[in-house]
Amino acid sequence: MDRFRRTSLVVLFLSLLPYCGCQGWIPHDAQSLLIPTFHRSETFGFVAGLGTTFAGLPDLLAMLKRRSSVGMNPRMAAILCVFQILWVYYGLLIASRPVILWNVIAVFINFWTVAAYRHFLRFEKVRTTKHENDPANAHSSFTDSDR
Repeated sequence: MDRFRRTSLVVLFLSLLPYCGCQGWIPHDAQSLLIPTFHRSETFGFVAGLGTTFAGLPDLLAMLKRRSSVGMNPRMAAILCVFQILWVYYGLLIASRPVILWNVIAVFINFWTVAAYRHFLRFEKVRTTKHENDPANAHSSFTDSDR
């Protein structure tokens, strides 16, 4: 039992040792070297927000390139848009420029994704209705995807 106690004390001592020397590792929110009016946390926030804000952009660009709503579900973009409006409000409450800026941009990206989806869906429905009502296509066994 004495050996177990000694080993336990050594392990406890060694595990507490790093905590004594970690006070210098705490990040301090100093002014940014790039833009002196920003703090380091704001610069980091702008960089971090860049990736999360533009995550929905590939879907929008692909839909615009295809000029079709096929394979797209606008619910995710609509839900994100609503909650990013709340993030903008939160950013205003805490006066955080990165939170406000990136979420305003994301709201516009998600708004345009939903708007483009609705536009292309409406266009596809009109095109399908015209194709079905066209007398020249009444006897055709081909569909648009077969041509």
